[in-house]
Amino acid sequence: MQVNNSEINGFEIDQFNQYDLKVGAAESVCPTCSHTRKPENKKKKCASLDWERGLGTCHNCNKTFQLHTFKRKGTANKVYIRPDFSTKTHKPVGSKIVEWFNSRGISQQTLEDLNVSEGPEFMPQTSKEENTIKFNYMMGGELINIKYRDGRKNFKLYKGAEKIFYNIDAIVGHSFCVITEGEIDVLALHEAGIPNAISVPNGATLGTNNLDYLDNCIDYFTGIEKIIIAVDNDEPGQALKQELIRRLGAEVCYTASFEDCKDANEYLLKYGSERLSKTINDARPVPLENVTTFKDIENEVTDFVENGFKPGFQIGLRNFDEIFSTYTGQFITVTGIPSSGKSDFVDQMVIGYNQQYSWKTAFASPENAPTYLHAHKLMRKAWQGMPSRKDIGNDKWSQTAEYINDNFYFIDMERYTLDSVLKKGAELVKRKGIKCLVIDPFNKVRDLESNNGDVNVYTLEYLTKIEMFAKKYDVLVIIVAHPTKMYKDANGKIEEPTMYNIKGGGEWYDASYHGLLVHRDYEKKTTKVKVLKVKFQNLGENGGESFFTWEPKSGCYVPYTEAIPENTIMPWE
Repeated sequence: MQVNNSEINGFEIDQFNQYDLKVGAAESVCPTCSHTRKPENKKKKCASLDWERGLGTCHNCNKTFQLHTFKRKGTANKVYIRPDFSTKTHKPVGSKIVEWFNSRGISQQTLEDLNVSEGPEFMPQTSKEENTIKFNYMMGGELINIKYRDGRKNFKLYKGAEKIFYNIDAIVGHSFCVITEGEIDVLALHEAGIPNAISVPNGATLGTNNLDYLDNCIDYFTGIEKIIIAVDNDEPGQALKQELIRRLGAEVCYTASFEDCKDANEYLLKYGSERLSKTINDARPVPLENVTTFKDIENEVTDFVENGFKPGFQIGLRNFDEIFSTYTGQFITVTGIPSSGKSDFVDQMVIGYNQQYSWKTAFASPENAPTYLHAHKLMRKAWQGMPSRKDIGNDKWSQTAEYINDNFYFIDMERYTLDSVLKKGAELVKRKGIKCLVIDPFNKVRDLESNNGDVNVYTLEYLTKIEMFAKKYDVLVIIVAHPTKMYKDANGKIEEPTMYNIKGGGEWYDASYHGLLVHRDYEKKTTKVKVLKVKFQNLGENGGESFFTWEPKSGCYVPYTEAIPENTIMPWE
């Protein structure tokens, strides 16, 4: 019996029945251990076969093995370098390395199962060629990347190669998988009878949410019902855990605790393979949404008692940072009269958040159409000037284009509704790791029924949906909202709007975490940004003001420090 289709979990079958077992049989000898058994036991049917999922499970050695090999569907957008896998550069691990792994509880068979080899490699940390352990990163049966480790515990990845999870092919066909922080932890779990474990390629680092390897492997998690996160018990490991939960979804994530040990390998050495297997199987689900116990937040309470409020995130403009900061999981309302520079300043904000914290942003900005002009505005700010025709294709152009491509995403729709935008935003959290969503403007991204019923009720429902999205995905949402009709003062100048001037105004002020006003002074040729509201006083100054001039080539706002020359060109001129 062959499976009804040529795919499993969305991956194409490259070789059906790679061990030449009896097709359709429910039981068979185990291809991984039967040849090692006593002669009288070699032909015993110790393995159960699931042809639909492409998996076999041995009840003697407790290992799971794949009945089929798979190949990757489609191709990556970027062009990557592929490492050379040859006998000149790769050879089976020798006795010294086998002995070292044995001291870590890892057998030679496991090294062979997971394609670990050794060979010479130039290591930049020592500035010379070293004999290295090579963790070979396979995808679809092809070598994609290599992690090198020398005897001094220096590491490097193959330059220019695609970043993926180590052992990623092993999760195809499984309903669950385990994510670890290192290749040796994958080997340790393999020893414990858990072959469907994978590792991030470059460990955990504080202060970054750039999981490009997850972007490149996200399709592998389709159909995975349970993702056990088993990372190190240190601060970077726990930060990685939270980002993986945010990206993959709390509803499918479980966490494993290594008690008094740092990681899976240390746990294997101290407690043995059976107990390691048990601690993975006993992984606890991520706490339910909307239900919190003290134990869930005890660490946060302790940290607050010891250190007080955490500092908010800032955009990197000194005078603005002095009066305003924010947290993720919140939303900011930005208002101002037409042509006051609201969208332009929001672009400056998200560029700043990216440069400060590597946040990626998605825009739902119907008024910034066509999209290529919006992309050009961002490019100017990142370029710190105006690229010209002669710059097209040079190194700076390529680097800036790659920067914009990798960090900013434009949601283009025929008809924008809040539900469709938030759905796409959730997809971009999972697939690209965005930390910021811009809705610009509010009145162009509304539900179809928005014209019906009480405007205040609708506004509250609208903002509640945004708040729920921001909290669930730990994203900062920035909403640009135009005021209704404004009035002129006795001098003929248009009065500065407040959040109450937005349609449904009372709800905007009450529901928003923060409110900002962007307002131009055409006579002084300056732009004022005023804090209309901060929900938490440690994050800003209600009524605080900062002033900027506008740099015409880059489109960047510059803190205002002195009088503006009369011949200065402004964006509205």
